[in-house]
Amino acid sequence: MSEPEENEPAETAAQEEEIESGVEETAPETVTPEEEEEVETAPAAEKKEEAEAPEEEIEVVEEKTYTIPLRHAWVVTPRGKRAPRAVRDVRDFVSRHMKAEEVAISNDVNSAIWARSINKPPRKITVRAVKDKEGKVIVYPAKTS
Repeated sequence: MSEPEENEPAETAAQEEEIESGVEETAPETVTPEEEEEVETAPAAEKKEEAEAPEEEIEVVEEKTYTIPLRHAWVVTPRGKRAPRAVRDVRDFVSRHMKAEEVAISNDVNSAIWARSINKPPRKITVRAVKDKEGKVIVYPAKTS
């Protein structure tokens, strides 16, 4: 019962130290409407410049569309490890067929595999594999028309 009484003086002592050391709460500075407009327009201009800058495009050497069966992830793998196995199977399949050492899977393909959680990846997935001049392959979802 005496513990709360001990804590109260400690809190007030900390507050007194802040006041003595010169730390005080200050009110936020007032901003004129003209300054608000300057602040609002500056980030918008930066966003436009970033949007206009072209994204780094890769030089495409080869592009193929594959329908990858993921039955191995369903038949061999335990239920709680199917989606990671499906991602590895996609990577292995594309590596084998495009003859590439380095394979990157896009976020769209990854989210398509993980869409129904770890237990139920799709039975098959259609992807577009793009190989650049350095030999790196990037896997995108297939374009549907």
